[in-house]
Amino acid sequence: MSRFAYERENFSLSLPISQSARTTAQIFAKQQPTSEKAEKVLLNTLSVLTVNYYLDLMGVATNLDVSDSWNPVMRLCTDVSDLEVVGIGRLECRPINTVGDSCYIPAETWGERVAYIVVAIDETLLEAQLLGFSTSVETEELTLNQLQPIEELPAYLEQYKQAKKKITQDIKQKIQIPVVVNLSNWFAGTLANGWQTIESILSQPEFRPLYLFRSTELALTNRDGETMTATRCGKIIDLGIQIANQPVILVVEINTQENHKTNVRLQLHPTGTQIYLQSRVTLTVLDESGNVFLEAQSRSADNYIQLQFSGNSGERFSVKVGLDDASISEHFVI
Repeated sequence: MSRFAYERENFSLSLPISQSARTTAQIFAKQQPTSEKAEKVLLNTLSVLTVNYYLDLMGVATNLDVSDSWNPVMRLCTDVSDLEVVGIGRLECRPINTVGDSCYIPAETWGERVAYIVVAIDETLLEAQLLGFSTSVETEELTLNQLQPIEELPAYLEQYKQAKKKITQDIKQKIQIPVVVNLSNWFAGTLANGWQTIESILSQPEFRPLYLFRSTELALTNRDGETMTATRCGKIIDLGIQIANQPVILVVEINTQENHKTNVRLQLHPTGTQIYLQSRVTLTVLDESGNVFLEAQSRSADNYIQLQFSGNSGERFSVKVGLDDASISEHFVI
């Protein structure tokens, strides 16, 4: 008994080929222009359906319809034998005859598949053997002694799925869609994303500065003597060791002007026992395109820095607090 025959007896899995699988494969084969191409499509299709049947038994979801091997144009123009596994990727299901000791893998599939599965199709087309799988291929000839047992395929697919999920999560964390704060909601007292009233911040001893802010709401009057209200809210900004582990308070004050524009005043204050901001802390306003609109930088004796501007309803801007290479940005719409 040859080594390959021994390995097949111990590691392969025999599965019946159903009548419906044979019918589908024969329909696909009859659509081909030559007998050679028809034979290739017949075996490719049976290989895919055999792997699909096995994965169905193992509770692994697949989608034949989106596989290239189920696309008539791709079947006609290329040597396709792929199977889409839901949430994971594509498998390459390659057929060999029952006496072969290696399997042909088209170069265009290298590096494009989650795994490569070798399927031996019986000459009667009544039975197929899943001989094993490989997770990577670098040559056109994949020898059978390179294969892992087919019984390990479901566990490998689950591990691959979890690893792919983690990579996706990491990418999402690095490319987070910024939260945009709608300043008009503040007039109604609706705050979100870590913003607090000034009174709430001052009630926390670890953040309460040595000097006090003015009232949360400031009463203003216009030229006609009408009263306007300015609302102030704040957020704790922590740049960690960059500011000696001492957070700062970003204060945003807004009020509506006579011309229906909104006046915005930004202030940056130290917290706790700190009287002054650390020098070189920057407070920057960027427009919707990311261009610097206004900027202020603290000096050694500044207990706060501020910027002021006005904008129309619907205008967007960002505020960046930074020191050296560290920075945190907040995004707003008026």
